[in-house]
Amino acid sequence: MEKFRINKGINTPLEFKGLKAQYIWYLAIATLALLFLFALLYYLGIPSWISLGLIGSSGGTMIWVTYRFSDRFGQYGLQKWAARRRCPKVIRIRSRAIFNNPSIKEHKNFLG
Repeated sequence: MEKFRINKGINTPLEFKGLKAQYIWYLAIATLALLFLFALLYYLGIPSWISLGLIGSSGGTMIWVTYRFSDRFGQYGLQKWAARRRCPKVIRIRSRAIFNNPSIKEHKNFLG
């Protein structure tokens, strides 16, 4: 009788130190943006201690916000929240013509 290894982690979301799914990428992109910002500040001649303070505080804020979003919304919750905000709350029909004659070909502009 052969023994097979069972991969129990299949179809589970990617997780790294508490960050779930796409939030890992968000944090990586934010880190790269801070790296480029530090290089720009160094190139402009701003003192290093000011640059490090600015980058450190904004980096800490980005980490805190990313972990907060990961905990609050979960794997797909942020995308669902953004999609929900784009849905119209009300659909207004200003003409009753669509109800009198439901042929849409005749009433192309029945919503306005």
